[in-house]
Amino acid sequence: MNTISLKVPQTLAIRLEQAARQRGISKSAVIRDALEGYLQAETVVNPASALSRAADLAGVLSGPEDLSVNPDYLRNFGR
Repeated sequence: MNTISLKVPQTLAIRLEQAARQRGISKSAVIRDALEGYLQAETVVNPASALSRAADLAGVLSGPEDLSVNPDYLRNFGR
């Protein structure tokens, strides 16, 4: 197992000690469990669809609502 050292504020250190004591496990085990849970939640996030990523952009442009209603927009289309 690899060793990692980190610095935490006193209040977090106290909470960590209390959690370890309540669970009857080491502080390292509490930190491993918390880190595993955090990383698991990060990887479960579903990728957003193109529509959901661009939803805030809908309606920001001005112009005709549907280009197909004006034949001038379709002139020379596909040539």
